[in-house]
Amino acid sequence: MGATVHLALLNVFAGDIQGGLGPFLATYLAAHAHWGPGRIGIVTTVVGLAGLGMNAPAGLLVDQTRYPRLLLALACLAIVAGTLMVLLATGMPGVIGSLAIATAGGALVVPGLTLLTLGMVGKRGFPRQQGINQAANHAGILLAAGLVLALGGVLGAGAAFWVLAGMGLAAALTVSLLPRSGFDGERAHGTAVSTAGTKRGQRVFALLRNRKLALMALTLGLFNLSNGALLSLIGQRLSLGEVERQNWMAVFVIVAQATMIPVALWAGSLADRKGRRRLLLIACAATPVRAVLCAFCTAPWSLLPAEMLDGLSSGLVGVAIPILVADLTWGSGRTQTAIGVLNTLSGIGGALSGVFGGMLAHAAGWRIAFLAMGVPALLATAMALRLGETRGEDERRHGRPEGSAFRVEQAR
Repeated sequence: MGATVHLALLNVFAGDIQGGLGPFLATYLAAHAHWGPGRIGIVTTVVGLAGLGMNAPAGLLVDQTRYPRLLLALACLAIVAGTLMVLLATGMPGVIGSLAIATAGGALVVPGLTLLTLGMVGKRGFPRQQGINQAANHAGILLAAGLVLALGGVLGAGAAFWVLAGMGLAAALTVSLLPRSGFDGERAHGTAVSTAGTKRGQRVFALLRNRKLALMALTLGLFNLSNGALLSLIGQRLSLGEVERQNWMAVFVIVAQATMIPVALWAGSLADRKGRRRLLLIACAATPVRAVLCAFCTAPWSLLPAEMLDGLSSGLVGVAIPILVADLTWGSGRTQTAIGVLNTLSGIGGALSGVFGGMLAHAAGWRIAFLAMGVPALLATAMALRLGETRGEDERRHGRPEGSAFRVEQAR
């Protein structure tokens, strides 16, 4: 079995767990615990903010580890444990504590998968493989959503919890079966592993001074502020009606993930042919359109086009961001640290999205809330226009070989 197949299989199982319970958590708390949108928004925001502090250390840990497979397997098991503990929690502190454990594991999954991919296929094969990984990732989420839909009648609102736990265990097992000989540390970092641990603090601050990384963080923060809570708000609005909310939430996820599969495969090829920035532009521009559809379409079936747009934007972002970061940091030995820092800065928008949308829905109603959620994405589109192309940046700077660009910028 080749590296492409191994990585695709791992991403099938890891796809569902890296995002946690997502909108199923809000639906579960609204339907089973009878929580309102404001209280649900507080929980998701507190856990999201806690997760922000874990991203950069998680990326740094992944960059420094000599046991990437073991680290990723432990991360998967932490997600499983934290998720199942939510079912036993009886109040807000218990729910927050359980989700914090799962979030700690989730912070390691994306940089861990990126490191394994770079170490197995190298920088040149990374865009295409990242597209395959993301397609497999979304296929896994699609599989999980289908299982939730099928098992919902038997397990009730807790079906999503048990499905996620099963996928997490399968991901941990798959990691353990990855061929150790297929991973090369120098190929993963673009530099000797022994040099990656020097002056760690200076290296992190150098990331913060990188103008393009800062612009990407701002763009993603605005995108996440718009996109982060849209599906959660849809689920909460459905919980007020007489529809089968759990089943419809599974349908929405299925539609979005089914859209993401061909989008991811297309994006991996497009990133090499047309550049990386175009992916980010399309993703940001699609989100305000989705917000308008959510505002004026209340019947569950009429929201299906909105979730197809979610599949378009999220599918493009998932492929584009690791490729963009790898372009900007290649050869520095801290690509995963940069992903963690970027996730921390941009994740502020995602963490605030729950409170932003929940409080707006409580104060101004659902339609105004959805329309307001589209405004930050318009700003993100404008910011993405200012982001220059990163494809081939290493070769364009001073004629230096691939891997030296970030060190040149740091030295200035």
